[in-house]
Amino acid sequence: MKTAVVTDSTAYLPVELKEQLNIHTIPLMVTIDGETYEEDVDLCMAEFYDKVRGKGPLPKTSQPAIGRFVDLYTQLKDEGYTSVVSVHLSSGISGTFAGAGQAGNMVDGIDVIPYDSEISCYVQGFYVIRAAELAQQGASAKEIVAELDRLKQTVRAYFMVDDLSHLQRGGRLNGAQALIGSLLQVKPILHFENKVIVPFEKIRTRKKAMKRIEDLLAEDAKTKELDASIIHANNLGEAEKWKAELEERFPTVRFTISYFGPVIGTHLGEGSMGLGWSERQK
Repeated sequence: MKTAVVTDSTAYLPVELKEQLNIHTIPLMVTIDGETYEEDVDLCMAEFYDKVRGKGPLPKTSQPAIGRFVDLYTQLKDEGYTSVVSVHLSSGISGTFAGAGQAGNMVDGIDVIPYDSEISCYVQGFYVIRAAELAQQGASAKEIVAELDRLKQTVRAYFMVDDLSHLQRGGRLNGAQALIGSLLQVKPILHFENKVIVPFEKIRTRKKAMKRIEDLLAEDAKTKELDASIIHANNLGEAEKWKAELEERFPTVRFTISYFGPVIGTHLGEGSMGLGWSERQK
């Protein structure tokens, strides 16, 4: 029995980590001015924000073609894998998870189990990393999925955006909520609930919003050992400063810095900031 782990580009995992843990990635696409790019293959984060800054129409994002999944699953079967755990961004904001399932049914000789992370970005990556670690230890696909379900009970993530119009125009946030936010000039904290992005709390300023997210982390850090990721949209300096402050306040939490890449950045906009965490695995 040999299990492979697949994810999509919106986990935004470092290349060296994917190589170390043998994680296979399918890219999503973003189209700008009629030209389509594979995320983190043809277009990196900084290039993306440079291309779209100050322009009118939002880029278009799209899920991978089912054929890409079929090709990868077939390749993994030929390499001797008997099963695949395929971990993807929330099915509430993308059809990628559904596409993985459809493709899995089209490939004979390998058992493909799609897993809905119900979230995205490096927090999605927490699931992928854990799945890959277990796969390297020889765990079965069934055992891996059971562990991911347990991990899901400990995952939290909150983020804020500078401009709600990106989410509104991209159809990822209710239009009335976006309108209210712009009228009041608030910096709402957002999160995933039932697989979609919804407001968590309305906060007046960015500084207060970040402090509120810190306090939410503190609630879990009191009773659990945590891994956490600061996620930024082309504002690395602010992310590094926040990381230093968080490490001083929470010395037992392990922090990484990740980013909102082209696909998720299309819907959040430049300057967005998030913080996600999960219970550290023993």
